[in-house]
This record gives sequence, C-alpha cells and structure tokens, in this order.
Amino acid sequence: MKVTVDQEMCCGAGSCVLAAPEVFDQRDEDGIVVLLDAEPAAGCREAVREAAAICPASAITVRED
Repeated sequence: MKVTVDQEMCCGAGSCVLAAPEVFDQRDEDGIVVLLDAEPAAGCREAVREAAAICPASAITVRED
C-alpha cells in the first residue's frame, strides 16, 4: 500500500487522524493533514482505507500494491 495526501485539497476536518492516528496527523496552525507513514504496516491498512473513504475533501489517495 502506498498513501499520498493532497494538502491543497485538505479542509482540516481531522477524520483521517481519528481513523488512523499512526499514519496521519494535523499541522497545529491550520489543521492540514500531515502524512506520517506513506507505506503503512499491514495492521494499519484497513484504518487507512477508512480514512480515505471518509475524507470530506477526498485529499487521501491509497494505491494498493
């Protein structure tokens, strides 16, 4: 799995951080997503898929290998 985020599209909702805090964080000043792990471990992958699915701005892309 390869994860990318588009910070330009991010609206700062934080749903990704709630779904997969091991993979996503937010910048303090504006809440924009920060990708912590572009290739998450197998145990995090379902949460990452959920985070991408619930992102209101569709700012998360998940590519399955």
